Amino acid sequence: MYAPVEVVGAGPSGLAAAITLARGGRRVVVHEAQPEVGHRFRRDLQGLENWSGTRDVLDVLRDLGLTLDFDRAPCAQGIGFDAWDRRYPLRSSTPLCYLVERGPGRGSLDRALLDQALALGVDVRFGSRRERLEGPGIFALGPRSASAIAVGYHFETHQEDGFWIILDDALAPAGYAYLLVMGGRGTIKTCMFKNFSRRRTYVERTVERFRRLLDFDMRNSRFHGGVGNFFVPTTAHRGQHAIAGEQAGFQDALAGFGMRYAIQSGVMAAQCLLEETDYEASWQQQMKRQIETAWVNRAIYEHLGSHGYRWLLRVQAWTGDSSRFLRWLYRPARLRRLLLPWAQRRSALGITVRAVDDKAPPPNSNGVRRRQPSAA
Repeated sequence: MYAPVEVVGAGPSGLAAAITLARGGRRVVVHEAQPEVGHRFRRDLQGLENWSGTRDVLDVLRDLGLTLDFDRAPCAQGIGFDAWDRRYPLRSSTPLCYLVERGPGRGSLDRALLDQALALGVDVRFGSRRERLEGPGIFALGPRSASAIAVGYHFETHQEDGFWIILDDALAPAGYAYLLVMGGRGTIKTCMFKNFSRRRTYVERTVERFRRLLDFDMRNSRFHGGVGNFFVPTTAHRGQHAIAGEQAGFQDALAGFGMRYAIQSGVMAAQCLLEETDYEASWQQQMKRQIETAWVNRAIYEHLGSHGYRWLLRVQAWTGDSSRFLRWLYRPARLRRLLLPWAQRRSALGITVRAVDDKAPPPNSNGVRRRQPSAA
């Protein structure tokens, strides 16, 4: 009889690992420090990325044996704005992404994975913190520091489903501002990779700009912030135990989202444990080049500035298929590999902050946050 496998973390990568292990016949215990699944996201809308691989992400999840029983909205068309408010169509023959909800509620990605794990007999223990493991196990924790932060609001709206982005350093330094709407709920945020101390100013600018461009309504607004941690991993082990997900660096450094990479790494870590194969060799063969490419893309993007972002929007619109353009951008190539040392030297991804202030007051009736004496 095998000893139970312990998984530390009940995010998408940890739950994907637990599901894979349970389907392989192992007893699994998941330790989650928070009181519920998806605790830090609070109904955040995010994009389950379809742009960073050649296969549709839903087909990938299905082949991995993971549930698709979560609410989602395919996004094949959107709008991008440059710093001068010019619109650029984002059009694709296939979905660029699927909008999904993160958090503990029914219909969320996190809850769907939790329900699948529980149905397979996985023992999920909330409020259980583990820093060390004695027997077989996998670490699948979230970020330990912040290379980027995304701050803004969740709200209710009559706006139609869809996604909109603004590429402007005045709103999101080295990042992007975005508006996502699904089923009468919206998320509006600035995702920034530097100048974190001015985040409240950037949030206010982002809300004002989107309201001017789209004239949408925001009701029952709730402030929310989150962090992302990006680096090129040199190993995905802590001692004898595999590390999966964002803790291991399996994230998309260009876009900031990384659920696809995180989930795949959790399944891979579990499969290697079941089959007693080399996880280090597996992730380096299947994922390292993609992560390095995302890192180089991030460094180039930071170097471009708002005028360069406008050029990117123009080029993708000129191609007529945003998915094709993005898949070219994400495809590992010799030139990008040669640029990796430069990207590692100049990248600003080493910035660390302790936490994001999530106690900002709600917007006023016009959707803009009331000013405070301090902009800490």
